[in-house]
Amino acid sequence: MLVSMVFQTLYVLVDLYWVGRLGTDAVAAVALSGNLMFIVLAATQMLGVGTTTLVSHATGGRDRARANLIFNQSQVLSLVVGALFLAIAMATRGAYATALSADEPTRQLAADYLLWFIPALALQFGLIAMGSALRGTGNFRPGMIVQTATVILNIVLAPILIFGWGTGVALGVAGAALSTLIAIAIGVVWMTFYFAPADAYVRFSVAEWKPRFDLWRDMLKIGLPAGAEFALMAVYLMLIYVVSRPFGAAAQAGFGIGMRIIQACFLPVVALGFAVGPVAGQNFGARQAARVRETFRTAAGLAAGAMLLLATMTWLMANPMIRVFSSDPQVIAVGEEYLHIVAWNFVASGIVFVSSSMFQAMGNTMPSLITSATRIVLVAVPTLLLAQSPAFALRWIWYISVAAVAVQLVMNLWLLKREFRLRLTFAEAAAA
Repeated sequence: MLVSMVFQTLYVLVDLYWVGRLGTDAVAAVALSGNLMFIVLAATQMLGVGTTTLVSHATGGRDRARANLIFNQSQVLSLVVGALFLAIAMATRGAYATALSADEPTRQLAADYLLWFIPALALQFGLIAMGSALRGTGNFRPGMIVQTATVILNIVLAPILIFGWGTGVALGVAGAALSTLIAIAIGVVWMTFYFAPADAYVRFSVAEWKPRFDLWRDMLKIGLPAGAEFALMAVYLMLIYVVSRPFGAAAQAGFGIGMRIIQACFLPVVALGFAVGPVAGQNFGARQAARVRETFRTAAGLAAGAMLLLATMTWLMANPMIRVFSSDPQVIAVGEEYLHIVAWNFVASGIVFVSSSMFQAMGNTMPSLITSATRIVLVAVPTLLLAQSPAFALRWIWYISVAAVAVQLVMNLWLLKREFRLRLTFAEAAAA
């Protein structure tokens, strides 16, 4: 799962690296366009978490027929939601670019990038729905293989399309998005072949594609709160870009690069969280309460250790990390300051992510949504108030964010302990 997540994040980092050679405005344009990824993550998490949870419960209960039905229904639902996203995003891409860009060059570049990036994001719906079903059965290998190959393809295509290497046709930022679109399209087609063999645990079955709204409801009941968490993150990022507009494109670029580096640093716990969900979910479905608790203890320890190491590395190497993507002194200064401050919340964020995956595994994602919403409110309200001050500085937001994550950690642990007490009562129920 870690290998898969590494290559998925490389999609963004490769684009950012090559686009950095086009100038600060281009970096800012790609960075603010990347905010749409969180909207897509919200929608795909809404589908993926519900799919993984229900498939893992069916797998743990040895009900293959139900697992297959859930898989096919998730494909239909993902197609519907993906088509809606594509239509809405393409219709509003100009307004989105105008609202968040610091200046006209950034706005135009963002619009050019989104023209191809939005269809690439739309294709993610089907890809993630298929991968989520496989994770629910405990099979992570296909996702790793497909994503590794498609990222390598993206790495090859990006400079060719951006700079016109070998073709003489330089597409600039649009070429970065187009390379991603081509790679993901190939990945979607490739992934479908894993469901074709007769011995595949779950397979495509057109007979099961008639909408089952009861199953859609069950998937969304679990997935909507998880998706809402990412939607809140998208709102948070948009708030940051709006507040940072007076500081110019360089400030937006510095924050954008810093955010992508943070995403890369969080890969170990993201991968761990994706693994925790089906492992704990299958044990929950098999009514093994002790193993559900042990899954969390082990994962939390791994997350804390990994994030402590990464926090130290990020704090010490913030400057050279930013320099990989930009040589602009102002961009480097903003990005370095951002990384130095937010590195303090790495350990807490790692444990929060693992605990959120435990809520998903047990089929109740509301606690995680509540704590995420609390964190966003604790950051957004003071930021909006402080932004009115003439002395306002972006670093104020980063300090507030660190404090908010600490509050979220305490809430998550308390609510998870409560959830264990209420839902892991299999032994008592059997004795009764």
